[in-house]
Amino acid sequence: MRPESPVCPSLVAWGNAWLAGHVGLDEAADHVEAACGPIVAGDVPLRKYLANLRSDGLRELRLALPAPGDPLGLSGPAPFNSAAVDVGQAAIAVLGERNLGLVPASDLRGSSYVGVRLEVHDAGPVRQDLPSLAEAERELSDAMRSATEGLASVEGPGQARPERLERQGGELAPGYPARAHRVSSLATRLLAVLRLADERGLTSGQISARQAALRELDRAVRRALVAAHHAIFEPLKSP
Repeated sequence: MRPESPVCPSLVAWGNAWLAGHVGLDEAADHVEAACGPIVAGDVPLRKYLANLRSDGLRELRLALPAPGDPLGLSGPAPFNSAAVDVGQAAIAVLGERNLGLVPASDLRGSSYVGVRLEVHDAGPVRQDLPSLAEAERELSDAMRSATEGLASVEGPGQARPERLERQGGELAPGYPARAHRVSSLATRLLAVLRLADERGLTSGQISARQAALRELDRAVRRALVAAHHAIFEPLKSP
């Protein structure tokens, strides 16, 4: 499962829209599986699993987009953190008295079935130090400016501009504020650019400079996506 796979972002966006009453369960599950393929949690199909979670007190879904050294959205325990960092993403189901971590893995059966299996872990409490949407948008703007300045000083062979950048399931669902849609759209496009970054033909010093610029931008992009996917509940939590 690639870190840029849309499984967890789609699940969180459409799952939260369903929990907030903006879409029905069937519509939410259809959109997630249209982006990601058929999904099971353990051996339970996605629709039934989400319905079961809601019966158990599901209140919201949280997005984690960790990277080595930056466990964004994770708060343990270690087995869950390790599994999430390995694939670069996870969703956290926030229940009444416990949380569950959902980590996607490829589900291959026979010669033609290709789907996703969500591995279910115990998860720690929700992180309270995650950025608000406004904070994440400012950080993303600053990181874009710094990355542009840093990369402008790194000369090397020109990179071909892709004709079309895949959106990779980054669209939010109905019910999210317009600002969240805007931030998610920008961050998703920047994520695609980051995946296409190439170091061919650069010296070791140029590679180091480029890596530093892209590392900061990657962090800001992941924080922006997490904030955007949580923004549907932000007005409810404001004083």
